[in-house]
Amino acid sequence: MTAAFLGPYPRLDAIAEEDLLPAFDEALARHRAEVDAITADPAPPTFDNTVVALERSGELLRRVGAVFSTFTGSCSTPGVRAVEKEVAPRLAAHADAILLDAALFARLEAVDPDGLDVEDRRLLERRLRDAVRAGARLGPAEQDRLRALNAELSALSTEFGARLLAGANAAAVHVTDVARLDGLSPDAIAAAARAATERGHDGGYLLTLVLPTGQPALASLTDRTLREELHTASVTRGATGDEHDTRDLVLRIARLRAERAALLGHPHHASWVVEVGTAGTVDAIRDMLGRLVPAAVANARAEAEELSALAGYPIEAWDRAFWAERLRRERYAVDAAALRPYLELERVLHDGVFHAAGRLYGLRFAERHDLPVHHPDVRVFDVLDGDEPLGVFVADLFARESKRGGAWMHSFVTQSRLLGTRPVVLNTCNLVRGEPTLLTLDEVRTLFHEFGHALHGLLSDVRHPTFAGTGVPRDFVEFPSQVNEMWLEDEEILARYARHHATGEPVPAELVARLRESRRFGEGFATTEYLAATLLDLAWHTLGPADEVTDVLAFEAAALAAAGVDLPSAPPRYRSTYFNHVWGGGYSAAYYSYIWAEVLDADTVEWFTEHGGLRRENGDAFRAGLLSRGGSVDPMEAYRSFRGRDPEIGPLLARRGLG
Repeated sequence: MTAAFLGPYPRLDAIAEEDLLPAFDEALARHRAEVDAITADPAPPTFDNTVVALERSGELLRRVGAVFSTFTGSCSTPGVRAVEKEVAPRLAAHADAILLDAALFARLEAVDPDGLDVEDRRLLERRLRDAVRAGARLGPAEQDRLRALNAELSALSTEFGARLLAGANAAAVHVTDVARLDGLSPDAIAAAARAATERGHDGGYLLTLVLPTGQPALASLTDRTLREELHTASVTRGATGDEHDTRDLVLRIARLRAERAALLGHPHHASWVVEVGTAGTVDAIRDMLGRLVPAAVANARAEAEELSALAGYPIEAWDRAFWAERLRRERYAVDAAALRPYLELERVLHDGVFHAAGRLYGLRFAERHDLPVHHPDVRVFDVLDGDEPLGVFVADLFARESKRGGAWMHSFVTQSRLLGTRPVVLNTCNLVRGEPTLLTLDEVRTLFHEFGHALHGLLSDVRHPTFAGTGVPRDFVEFPSQVNEMWLEDEEILARYARHHATGEPVPAELVARLRESRRFGEGFATTEYLAATLLDLAWHTLGPADEVTDVLAFEAAALAAAGVDLPSAPPRYRSTYFNHVWGGGYSAAYYSYIWAEVLDADTVEWFTEHGGLRRENGDAFRAGLLSRGGSVDPMEAYRSFRGRDPEIGPLLARRGLG
């Protein structure tokens, strides 16, 4: 049965819900046996018989975990959630058993690093570092407590994701009178009608929720009461006092993370997380954020005053997007809704996202219909490097009730010369299906962004799977994806994909020009909402084990006020109760990564501009110097080698209107 998880591409047609738990049983047992064979080897420890052997071990577990992650994120059923609830603490315990294996740690410490090349030496150092960070040097009692903490934290994070998904589905706003949807485009109204039908409503229209605080429909709905209703549904997720309430989970996760950090010798969880990032220290992050907050907040306040003057009343959070869109139209003659007919999904994907990758890196994409998928919506493409097979790209683009919100990338198979594997990379989004599917500019940006992550995985060229593609520090991983966003506004790329879905006419040049003029419009709000979420994440994760918090919403309000980002019209991009990045995902104490990586991104965009933009030579240089290296080299050394200097913050400040 587990053979379906292996091979160049998983046989998803042969994997049913009832296969998942037995597959984990076999994968966990096999990995344990592989590690036991390493520690039982009577030969003296060497790089090959210890580090390489450890790198080869656990391949079945990696494959089963990758498929299961797809099920939990995109096809979450009661059966899948039951397996997740059972398996999550077992996986945490298994990871601890490997990392805290005294015999294995002793062998790793005994490996002679002399004569190893850069990637091999880095892998040895990484294995030792990870073991120490997991508690390998602690005594038995402390290790036992760590195991208990990790198991409970894993279970709590799983529960957070499950409650958030159910709560978001329950909070979708059902509208029975189409007149209340005034302002929405016809295709958006049709999509809301389909959503209502698909989710079991007897008629009407359903405004489903996206993961962030801001809901797209708020920019268009003329009914202020409905805007408030939709906004309230968004910001009260996880604080509803019912079975979807997440506040108890937030408090417990924060408390346990603080306790674990103290056991590992850190003052708080953020210290433990950040020490392995490129930032290095929490103080370095705070210093950078401190340079951004005052100007961003001042800009956001000025924007709110201007919007209030236009509205004729003090705007609230649910008014901001609506009046901002009207001011954009008035000032720049730009109507975001007028863009949608020119942003049809198929053309954006093929003539935008794929074409840019072809121009930069020589990649070609050929759709396949013979490979099994995890849902009928899913599409599969062979990726060719010239005429040579490079990997496989999988796209799961449409929203559905069983899929968690947001957009993300992960791999079914990672590239590795050691294992002889080519990458199979998945992008998941939550677009609302239409006939045709017309996008907002933000949704186009999301497609380019997530495909930037996909390129990081597809263009990987490393020996060891630990370092493949996105196997880089958390505060570096967003860098390539953010750089890839630049091509959505490139003149050549835009001219190809921004065409009217019915007539094929290109988007009017004057509209494009006005869009570029308005690029910084609303940046005060956009930066402030992001910084508020970042600073909220740090506030939760700089709590020490003795710090007692009993009220999630009171703590949040105090933290935002202390940081100077408590603007009523600019709530955090994520509030504590639905901040899945940090409670259910891998961004705890690391949500700062987006702005940290954007320093590198803006600096790199400047490099591309200086070197002629969309040219194959530039793509090859970026690929060779950064994308292909993954975590096999120090990322900042790779950046300095590529750029010829340290990154500079000036381009970011200019981009966001902060300098």
